[in-house]
Amino acid sequence: MELWMKLFVVEAAILNFAVQGWYFTHMLQLNSYRPERYKKWCHDNEKKLVTLTRILPCLCVFCIWLASKHMGWITDAVCGGILLLTALLNWPAKAKKPLVVTARVKRLFVTEAVLCAALLCMFWFMPVRGAALLGLAHVVIWLFVGLANRINTPFENKIAEGFVKDARRRLEERPDLTVVGITGSYGKTSVKNFLSALLAVKYNVLMTPGSYNTTMGVVRTVREMLRPSHQVFIAEMGAKQAGDIKEICDLVHPTYGILTSIGEQHLETFGSVENIIATKFELVDAIPAQGMAFLNYDNEYIRNRHVSVPNLTYGDADSGAAYRYSDIAVDTHGCQFTLTAPDGESCRYTTRLLGAHNIQNLAGCMALAHHLGISLQEMVYPIRLLKPVEHRLQLLPNGYIDDAYNSNPAGFRSALDTLSGFAAQRVLVTPGMVELGERQDALNRDLGEYAATRCDWAVLVGEKQAPPLKEGLLAGGFPEERIFVAATLKEGLNFVNNLPREGERIVLLENDLPDNF
Repeated sequence: MELWMKLFVVEAAILNFAVQGWYFTHMLQLNSYRPERYKKWCHDNEKKLVTLTRILPCLCVFCIWLASKHMGWITDAVCGGILLLTALLNWPAKAKKPLVVTARVKRLFVTEAVLCAALLCMFWFMPVRGAALLGLAHVVIWLFVGLANRINTPFENKIAEGFVKDARRRLEERPDLTVVGITGSYGKTSVKNFLSALLAVKYNVLMTPGSYNTTMGVVRTVREMLRPSHQVFIAEMGAKQAGDIKEICDLVHPTYGILTSIGEQHLETFGSVENIIATKFELVDAIPAQGMAFLNYDNEYIRNRHVSVPNLTYGDADSGAAYRYSDIAVDTHGCQFTLTAPDGESCRYTTRLLGAHNIQNLAGCMALAHHLGISLQEMVYPIRLLKPVEHRLQLLPNGYIDDAYNSNPAGFRSALDTLSGFAAQRVLVTPGMVELGERQDALNRDLGEYAATRCDWAVLVGEKQAPPLKEGLLAGGFPEERIFVAATLKEGLNFVNNLPREGERIVLLENDLPDNF
């Protein structure tokens, strides 16, 4: 009996370690495997670490009082039951962005398994004290995941270094390849997709897929997808701290670059807007004399920055930019607009894209495509065929506008402007903005006040951002009875579905917080 109970404890412990280890490894991945970010996440999410369901294994300590020469199997049975219950209660919910089981994650799992095996050995050879130790260890599985990552980091750095060298060699073997870098606080992914579609009129194009906007994402794209037939490589360049974009530029050496925007985003890691400006301009600084930087002149941070490299600007009709968009008309099918080139030539376009910021994004892509020999007229058809990037101001057939991936104040305002243009019952559903550092509450309050005149109902999701958003709405004169605070997105959507109909309804889903918030 005693042997079987011991085996039961081991199996329950392995299951619990696997279940919770999966969750915390997912959080580690969302924090880019960076120890300092994971440590900060743990500090900021203490309530997720110290919950009743996670500290249940502490009860194993009390097994010491149950244990005796004749009652060892009872101790094991209680411990095993507690660990099994803990595993079941902490079973990970369906994630918005699931854990990607890469080779790195598999190696991390192996190290985590070794640490788990060491604990199980202590339990096996130290029956009573081992049970207590095993229980306490299962309360801090998040710590074991962090430790496993620390252990693996030197090895992972060596692997990454080898991959980077291989990608650099492949790029150096392609002097004929035209490389375009795209960065900005927001709009990067949309611009990348739009530009790829426009350049495909004349060139064979490769772009970094999805949100592959880190150095290793670019490296993976080059190593796995770059072919001799590709003529243009478009690299999206993301950053959360100074030097991130320069690192990618030093790898790919872009000839052309588009700077889409600069705004108050990722302030927690950048620290200040000045640091964001300097980091985003790392792309511009990397453009060679024979290249060209394309700059969004609607953005005051970009407009006010001196640029010494060759450049062309784009913006609205009043911006004084080289490429100017104007006469925007919006309906439920998309937008119409006119683009005027530096030589005065202009052309009218129709697109299924929504929002003035998408026209702004398109203008930058059209400026670069025009510079590379694609006429304004040749762009009419591909622009008509463009589809919104998934979850980025995407108008769905059910009357919802899906802007779930948006996470910046400027994009939020633009989405609200789009919502206000519909002659319908306008409903805003949002958890607000995050990663804005000390400015987070103030910016959410401002967005609430801005939303007050642009929607008829406001559904605020979650506890953290709801108070400042609600304050802003009320300050803007929004009726309190038309504000609903929901604990979860599901609860918020249920509220929307039960609202009394007032004609046609348009629902803006603005920002959906990632799993680590």
